[in-house]
Amino acid sequence: MIDNPRSPRVRAVAKLAKKSRRHDAGLFLVEGPQAVREALTHRPDGAGEVFMTEAAMAKHGDLKKLATAAGIPIEPVTEDVLKQMADTPTPQGVVAVHQMSTLTLQSAIKESPQLVVILDQVSDPGNAGTIIRVAVAAGADAVIVTDDSVDIYNPKVVRSTTGSLFHIPVVRGVSVKKALNAMHKAGCQVLAADMSGEPLPALAKKGVLAKPTAWLFGNEAHGLGDKALAHADQVVSIPQYGPVESMNLATAASVCVFQSAFAQHPDGPPVSEADS
Repeated sequence: MIDNPRSPRVRAVAKLAKKSRRHDAGLFLVEGPQAVREALTHRPDGAGEVFMTEAAMAKHGDLKKLATAAGIPIEPVTEDVLKQMADTPTPQGVVAVHQMSTLTLQSAIKESPQLVVILDQVSDPGNAGTIIRVAVAAGADAVIVTDDSVDIYNPKVVRSTTGSLFHIPVVRGVSVKKALNAMHKAGCQVLAADMSGEPLPALAKKGVLAKPTAWLFGNEAHGLGDKALAHADQVVSIPQYGPVESMNLATAASVCVFQSAFAQHPDGPPVSEADS
């Protein structure tokens, strides 16, 4: 039982809340039973230690089984120790340490991607995490986060994905130009979301959304830059039918990405081998 909130081991975990510490160590925090469950189930090879309070171990026995099966140690800790480790003021009794992905753009983009999401200069952690979650729900092949965007291993981003981060290839630290060139090379059209573009319903009627697509989303306040827009095949807007100035980025991204998913799978979600 770890019971000293000021021990070097506890401090080392707590410091992963800082970007510089995360990237020096190549590790990041995963908080909460759902996110830790997804990490242990889908990316156990990158999981490190799991820290749990006694109450959490009694409530989430499946996490102990998953960790044991993967050969990952579970360390019992006190409530005070977990609060010191966690980034949230009211943690849910479970914190894990996970290795950062070293995935490259080339390895993340399969031979014929159908749907990819690119985030350029997105700064809000909640938006970034929610869009990653949306990409997974829509069956996207990958998410690309440019080097000017928020760190995807920011604890707020990780929490916002609710474990979806472990379900999809996420590439970070590439330029928007490199990302768009890779998409064109892979046979994807690039659709840039911007208020100046052609209305989304009009493109849907033309059958444009059924094609292999990379959706490009920009900064919450300033949108996409001129260079990014110039490299897009089409600029697309979402018409608004009520008196609001603009939509939240994550909401707008959800509309765009799911419209493509609907167009690409008019008969519903594709059946996986596990379901057949």
